[in-house]
Amino acid sequence: MKKKAECIFEGKEENEADLKAVYTELFITEGDMADVNQEHEVLKMDDAFKNKQTQDKPIKCNDIFTELKKKEKIVLTKGIAGVGKTVSVQKFILDWAEGKANQNIDCVFLLPFREINLRENEEFSLHELLLEFSPDLEDLKDLEKSKLYKKRQLAFIFDGLDESQLPLNFKNRPLTTFEKRSSLDVLFTSLVKGTLLPPALVWVTSRPAAANQIPPKYVGLFTEVRGFTDQQKEEYFRKRITDETVATRIISHIKTSRSLYIMCHIPVFCWITATVLQDILIENNAENISTTLTEMYIHFLLIQMNMKSQKYDKKTKRQRTKLLDSNRDMILKLAKLAFEQLKKEKVVFYEKDLKSCGIDVSTETEFTGMIAEIFKKEDVLHESKIFCFVHLSVQEFLAAVHVFLCYLNKNMQELQFFFDEPKDITLHELLQKAVGKAMESKRGHLDLFLRFLMGISLESSQERLKGLLKDTEDTTESIRQTTEYIKERLHPNNISDEASVNLFYCLLELKDNSLYEEIQRYLGSDDHPGRKLSSSMCTVLVYTLLTSEKVLDELNPKRFTYPADYKRLIPAVRCCRKALLHSCNLTVQTCESLSSVLQSSNTTLTDLDLSSNDLKDSKVNLLSVGLRSPNCYLQTLRLHGCYLTVQTCESLSSVLQSSNTALRELDLSSNDLRDSGVKLLSVGLKSPNCHLQTLRCPMCNFTAQSCESLSSVTTDYSALKSGQG
Repeated sequence: MKKKAECIFEGKEENEADLKAVYTELFITEGDMADVNQEHEVLKMDDAFKNKQTQDKPIKCNDIFTELKKKEKIVLTKGIAGVGKTVSVQKFILDWAEGKANQNIDCVFLLPFREINLRENEEFSLHELLLEFSPDLEDLKDLEKSKLYKKRQLAFIFDGLDESQLPLNFKNRPLTTFEKRSSLDVLFTSLVKGTLLPPALVWVTSRPAAANQIPPKYVGLFTEVRGFTDQQKEEYFRKRITDETVATRIISHIKTSRSLYIMCHIPVFCWITATVLQDILIENNAENISTTLTEMYIHFLLIQMNMKSQKYDKKTKRQRTKLLDSNRDMILKLAKLAFEQLKKEKVVFYEKDLKSCGIDVSTETEFTGMIAEIFKKEDVLHESKIFCFVHLSVQEFLAAVHVFLCYLNKNMQELQFFFDEPKDITLHELLQKAVGKAMESKRGHLDLFLRFLMGISLESSQERLKGLLKDTEDTTESIRQTTEYIKERLHPNNISDEASVNLFYCLLELKDNSLYEEIQRYLGSDDHPGRKLSSSMCTVLVYTLLTSEKVLDELNPKRFTYPADYKRLIPAVRCCRKALLHSCNLTVQTCESLSSVLQSSNTTLTDLDLSSNDLKDSKVNLLSVGLRSPNCYLQTLRLHGCYLTVQTCESLSSVLQSSNTALRELDLSSNDLRDSGVKLLSVGLKSPNCHLQTLRCPMCNFTAQSCESLSSVTTDYSALKSGQG
């Protein structure tokens, strides 16, 4: 089965469009770039997962099933569009098929939701469904079939939950046998719940907003694909662009545009950025370079149209307006298709869907070139014909083009998706309604569309689209009103983390950097705006830090926000040198996250103050795991007044004896350690691995005998002068 799986996988790869080929080059390479797509990080997953104990540590995608506990089997991976979820899945399968990893798994089945959707109204047994995706199973005899499902370790990978058309009703009566027919929804939910093939492993990928569709009680491990670090962004451009001078110019330009630099943590955006900026710098040698996501996609569309014009129409490179004008009819048809299907949350289409938008594949020769460049045809499930855009983000971009054109042309019927009875609406009213629609979406399928719609509304974008747009409009006042509206929506505390981040991106698309600059003032060590951050703004601040790899000298939650939101800032600890978390009501979950930060290979934390938190021994035990990590460089740890006892001393003694410890200063003041605790600490202090220079422990309820014991092993006796209490 493994050899066949390998052949199927490789054959599918050979038929992928250019974008997937770039993805493969990007993620599956030799040397330092080899692990780019494998760095997943476990995070808190939206509101529904707040009660789950989650950590924040990097793991390789090949290790996701080994991280599960014995009774757990579901892995749920989230990640924004284009960040590399599907590529991670493909890399996992390829390494398994080539015998490089996960050899305890006998068979891996890849089941993309976009292909499952093609059979959503039919009934299958599990075996019949798998036959649709792996026809080779037809050769199995009844005995072999029974062994496959009862005695083999199987792994099912469901890619793209956000694209699913299934109702996902987990209250359905579950299946227990692979031979019984049922709806695809029952099959999927039964696998997730573990009633169908309990020993099987299940991996589901999703965009963030759709991840909550699986109840957290069924999920054993939450992971997130976060994309590129700053170093990996630069590595990508230098690898992708062979001309070192051009690569350096592009990297320099990206660094000057904070919105571009932040968005380049998304690999697919790196690819589009490299494509666009190479064309601008090499072909046009232009100085006025695009700076927003929308501008990049407009130029990307122009590049593809030029390629199509030269390749299929045998015409030389055209001026931008003439190029868009000559392809206007086909682009408008594709834009209408993009929006109509996006409303239905569909990313793959049939020929009938194309015909409903005026596209006749059999007669329109113009369409042939379009397929090759921004649209593609796939043969799936026994050569059924389906169509899709080369990437979902291209569909979302063209959908935004369609909506803005409908607004300019006063085509109110097309805008009924946003208004019950649209009449003489303003652009501000349209954008405001679009914000509401996007935030109402449970799957987040309108998030990127919203950002593109904002960007296209700018007069600079309209200018770039001349030839496609017959009319333009002065949108200055509407843009001003829209930016104010978005800022107002970011201040309440009742919107999701994903919505907060998306609204932040919308402001960047509108070229309003005020919110980003405000966040930078909060992060500055000297300049502080003087008001507290809302929950939404805390989320944006942390997101900005994690995606830009900025290192803070000091993080103090009290300086930023209110007590209820302290925990929202905890993920930012990995991006600071000193964290002042005293009196922050830290929970078990928080301590697990802190422990994971200490174990992270890219943490910069050297000074951690946890004083005046009700940690007790159990939470310090969790921290000790991180303190013993070879990646931990923490030098100062303050645990003043944390209700610690003898048991904590045992854990910390183990840390001091570890060959990996970097601790130089430890404050245990005002804890009930007593003589027995000090005796345990002394064992660690005597270890040749201990490099502690300062130990503070006044008010710890021990006697002069303990002080004498400590003074014989401690290099800084002055710290113990008040320790006789």
